[in-house]
Amino acid sequence: MLPTAPLARARTLSYSRGMDAPTLPAAIGVDGGATTCRFALRTGDRVVRHEGPGVNATTDPTGAIDILHDGLSQLAAMADLSEPALTKIPAFFGLAGLKDATTAAAIADALPLTQIRIEEDRLPAVVGALGDAPGSVAAIGTGSFIARQTPQGIRYAGGWGLVLGDEASGAWLGRELLAAALRAEDGFGAHTDLTQTALATLGGPTGTVQFAKDAAPKDFAAETRVRAILNAAQAGDPVATELMRRGADYIEKALMALGHTKSEPLCLIGGVAPAFRPYLSPNLTLLRPKGTALDGALALAARIGMDG
Repeated sequence: MLPTAPLARARTLSYSRGMDAPTLPAAIGVDGGATTCRFALRTGDRVVRHEGPGVNATTDPTGAIDILHDGLSQLAAMADLSEPALTKIPAFFGLAGLKDATTAAAIADALPLTQIRIEEDRLPAVVGALGDAPGSVAAIGTGSFIARQTPQGIRYAGGWGLVLGDEASGAWLGRELLAAALRAEDGFGAHTDLTQTALATLGGPTGTVQFAKDAAPKDFAAETRVRAILNAAQAGDPVATELMRRGADYIEKALMALGHTKSEPLCLIGGVAPAFRPYLSPNLTLLRPKGTALDGALALAARIGMDG
């Protein structure tokens, strides 16, 4: 059984604007991840979806606005809606990298929507996975965060970004592999096929350092690099196995910090999360998520419409 501990701090950043437009039987949801930005528009029984490049509301708010504008235009065209009709539909945006309400307000003001709520991308991920039910979520993709939902609300751990956190994430795995490869080059442990290939792919130690100097999280989390780590761990590579064990240890410690108990369900979401299943305690009650972060964004948008 996981021991309980005092609840970790709560961080919720949000922005809501104007709810005076007519409520329509429709909703717009946006899951604005760092690697991919997913859009959905529900009108009646029909849902249209679009995928665009990833966004980061803090490091590139202008680029994020351009991507969001384009995604909304794509939804309107796919649903055969005019822009005025689209602007009245309640919308919820969960955006990666959102750190303050001022940025959220600036992005909202730049978009042609009259009923819009913008928050971090963590909330729709939790709502999509758990609905209104209690439980926890380990969201492990390019970045990472852990959350626990109770009747009292949602508490979060992590989500601080790769420079100061994002443990267990694809970006963290990629960065830690390169660091391990350089340590092996210095004689701190033996090279494996995985570490040798990681260095060779980037032009050796010097090329690896040059790559890391300007690399973004999505660069460290390149699909080929993360897939190589996961495959190597399955094959018993000691470096990859140690990385997976460290990641799983972080997940469990974060759950303990949030007060998670073994009787509560845990959903593993995100492209990397399922790979940690073999490394987690068998006492955890794993549950398939009810839906995706995009489903959560649509549900939250619908609540805006009902509240309006």
